[in-house]
Amino acid sequence: MHYDVASVSWLSCGIPPEGCRRGWKKAEEAASPPPSRVLLRHAAPRRPPRWRRREGGRCRHLRRGAESSSPAAASGLAACARLRHGSPARRQRQRQQQEAPGGSLGGAEEFGLSSPLETALAECTEALNCFLRNQFSESLEMLQPRTRESMYHALIYATILEMQAMMTFEQEDIAHASHTMKEAQEMCQRFRRKNIVSGAFSSRTGGDSCTEEELHAEVCYAECLLHRAALTFLQDENMVNFIKGGIKVRSSYLIYRELNGFIQPNQLPANSVRAHLEGGVALGIGAFNLTLSLFPPRILKLLEFAGFSGDKDYGLQQLHQGATTPNLRALLCTMLLLCYYTFLTFILGVGEDDFTEAEALLSPYLARYPKSAIFLFFAGRIEEIKGNINEAIKKFEEGCSAQQAWKQFHHMCYWELMWCFAYKGMWKMAYFYADLLSKENRWSKAMYVYMKAAFLSMLPPGEPRPFGEDEVALFRQVSSFKQKIAGKSPPTEKFAIRKARRYKASEHVPLPVPALEMMYMWNGFTVLRKQQELLEGTLNTLAQAEKQLQEAPASEHQVDDKCLLLLLKGLVLKHLRSPTEAEACFSAVHASEKRIRYDHYLVPNALLELSLLYVGQGRNEEAVRLLRRAKSNYKNYSMESRTLFRIHAVLSKLRAPQEENDANGATPS
Repeated sequence: MHYDVASVSWLSCGIPPEGCRRGWKKAEEAASPPPSRVLLRHAAPRRPPRWRRREGGRCRHLRRGAESSSPAAASGLAACARLRHGSPARRQRQRQQQEAPGGSLGGAEEFGLSSPLETALAECTEALNCFLRNQFSESLEMLQPRTRESMYHALIYATILEMQAMMTFEQEDIAHASHTMKEAQEMCQRFRRKNIVSGAFSSRTGGDSCTEEELHAEVCYAECLLHRAALTFLQDENMVNFIKGGIKVRSSYLIYRELNGFIQPNQLPANSVRAHLEGGVALGIGAFNLTLSLFPPRILKLLEFAGFSGDKDYGLQQLHQGATTPNLRALLCTMLLLCYYTFLTFILGVGEDDFTEAEALLSPYLARYPKSAIFLFFAGRIEEIKGNINEAIKKFEEGCSAQQAWKQFHHMCYWELMWCFAYKGMWKMAYFYADLLSKENRWSKAMYVYMKAAFLSMLPPGEPRPFGEDEVALFRQVSSFKQKIAGKSPPTEKFAIRKARRYKASEHVPLPVPALEMMYMWNGFTVLRKQQELLEGTLNTLAQAEKQLQEAPASEHQVDDKCLLLLLKGLVLKHLRSPTEAEACFSAVHASEKRIRYDHYLVPNALLELSLLYVGQGRNEEAVRLLRRAKSNYKNYSMESRTLFRIHAVLSKLRAPQEENDANGATPS
C-alpha cells in the first residue's frame, strides 16, 4: 500500500478552491486508463474533518490517474501550484504591498494558511484591499464565487453591496442588498452551533462548548442582523417592518454582549483567527456603545429599559483596538472612528479642535492607498474642519478623479465641495455642486433643490442666474421632493420644506440669508471660525441682509428674520473675539421669544450659543443653567433632535450632575 505522487502533491496544496479543482479536472481527463476502484480506496487519504469541509468546500484528496505524465496532467498540477502559491503577477503585487509604507489590512502572506477559515479570511482581506484600491468590480468578483460556501465571503460581499445601495439610494439596489444580506445570514446560521436558536447565543450555556468556527459564525450572524436592520429602515416605511428592524438590532446587541463577556476571560489560541474574532466583537461592542452614548439621557433611559447601554469611552477604546489590530474589521472600525471624529462631533457636538486621533488613524491608510477614494474623502474632510478650505477642495477633487466606477463616491465629495465654496462666499460654485447632486443623487432631492434656491438667493438681485433658473420657482418645488427614511422625513428635509413655505404665496417675503441659516444647522460656523477672512466676509453679508430687512415693508416674518440675523451675527462676533457684542445679540433673541411667530428654534439655540460663550469665559455654572433651560422649556421646534444632541454634548463635557442632566428632553423631530 502506498500513496502515489499525485496524492502527496494534492495534500501539499492544502484545501483547494474551486479553480484548483478545475486544474485537477484537466489532469483527470487526460489520464488513461483510470485507476481501479481498489486502487482508489487504498490510495485515498483519510477524509478531512467536518469543520474543514464546511469552510473550505468539498475537496477530493486524490487525483485519479495522475500517474500519467501527459502534458495535460502536468498542466493540472501547474494550475494547482499557481493557486496555492499565487501567480507571478499576484506574488509581485503582494511583495509591493508588503514593502509599501503605512498600515495594511493584511493579505494572504500575513496569515499562516493552515486552515480553511484562515484561507477564507485571507481571501476576504485581499478583496477588501482591492476595494480600497478603487477596484470595486474586481473585489466583488473575488468574493462572489464562494458566497454559497463561506460565511466570510458571503458577509463581505453583502456588505459591499449594502454600501453601494446606501450611496445610490435606489430601491432596487436596497432590495438586492437586503436579499443578499439575508442569504449571508442564512450562510452564517449554517455554521452556528446547532442547538443555538436564532439570536439566542449565551456565553453561560453555549460559549465554552463552541468551536472556534462556531464563535466566528456568531460574530458574522450578529453583524448580518445589524446590516439587515439598517436596510430594513431604508427599504420599508410601515411600522411592522420598523419594529422588526428594532428586534434585529436588539438581537445583534445581545449576541455581541454575550460574545464580549465570553472571549475576555477565555484564553483561546493566540493566532490570526483569534484576532479576527476579537476584531469582530470590538466592532459591534464599540459601535453600539459609542452610538448609544450620543443620545440624550431621556432617550438613553428608554433604551436601557430595553436592554441597551452606552459608554462612550469604552466604545472608543474598543473601536481603536479593532482599528489598530490586523483583522478583517479593521477597515470598518477605522471608518466608524473617522466618521465620529470628522462628522458626529461636529454636527451633533460642539466641534472639537483636536484632530490628532483622526489624522493618526488616516495617515497609514493614505500612505498605503494614496489614490483610495474613501481615504481621500476623509483627508479632505479633516482639512475642511481644520479651516484649510483650499486644501480640502484639492483633496475632494482628487477623490473624484481617482476613480469613475462608483459615481456615488463623487456625490459625497460634491456635498463637501458645495459647503467649501459656500464658506468662501462663492455662491455660484456652491450652486453648481448642489445642482449636480439634485440631478445625480437620490438621498434628499428636497434638500438639494432647497440649497440650489438658497445659493441663488444670496446673489445680488440683478445678477444673472446660472442656467436661467429662478430661486422662487425652486423654493416652490421643494415640498414635491419630500421622502421618508425609516418611516420619517429627515429633519433637515422637514426644515427645508418649512422654510420654503413662505414662497408659496403670490406676494411672498424672501428669506434673508437661507444659505447661512442652513450652514448653521450643519454647524458650519465651527469651520468659519478658523479663518478670520471668512468670518469678516460673513459679517459683511449679514450687515447687508440687516440693511435690506430694515428697508423692507413690515411683515409677519420680520421679527423672526431679525432674530435669525442676530443669532448668526452673534456667532460671528463670538469667533471674532467680541464677546460683549455677541452676548448682546444672543440675549436679544431670547428677549424676543414671545414675538417670534414661526422660527421657534431660534430661542433654544440662542441659549445654547450663549452658554458656549460662557464656557469659553469660564462661567460654567451660568452655562449649565442656560443649557437646562434650553433643554426643559422648549418643545416641538425645528431640528429639535440636533439641538438636544448638542446640549447633551456640552453638558457631558462640563460633567454636569447626572440628576440635573436628566431633565426631560423632547421627542426627536
